[in-house]
Amino acid sequence: MTEKLADPSTDRETLLVELVDDAGTAIGACSVADAHRPPGTLHRAFSVLLFDQRGHVLLQQRAAVKTRFPLQWANTCCGHPAPGQALIEAASIRLREEFGMAAELTEVDAFTYLAGDEATGRVEHEYDHVLIGQVGDLPPRPDPDEIARWAWISPQSLRTDLTDNPGKYTPWLAEVLAIATRAHRP
Repeated sequence: MTEKLADPSTDRETLLVELVDDAGTAIGACSVADAHRPPGTLHRAFSVLLFDQRGHVLLQQRAAVKTRFPLQWANTCCGHPAPGQALIEAASIRLREEFGMAAELTEVDAFTYLAGDEATGRVEHEYDHVLIGQVGDLPPRPDPDEIARWAWISPQSLRTDLTDNPGKYTPWLAEVLAIATRAHRP
């Protein structure tokens, strides 16, 4: 979940993430880079999944320059709030940066996962807050430095492809989809 800043002179890998315990209680901070070094340090993250009026979800194929899970398909956007930053604020900023979109976001649940990226040697160990939102017909305006491709897909089609082709997708997407679709009320 590498992130780009409005100020390109700042390297996201040097920014701080909020370390948490197994219950999601803040216990400290470290840099993005340090949190993702093996064996991984548990820290707060968020995953946004947007729905359109037909109930389809917006996915992105992560750009090739991402430091973790490049070119894999993931939820609409994801990232890390700064220590003490409100989740919805951080997620809304990230959604604008990556997709040029705005939506009213709602946190629906959280889960913890641990996954190593064999391609980059980095590790995700995240207490991941899942946020959902609904958008209209305006097309996304993705930042090509963040997103290689994007697609709207029905949740059922995505579930099938996640089963048939799991290597195409980030390791957190299946759980994000399960949580989001349980909570989504069209």
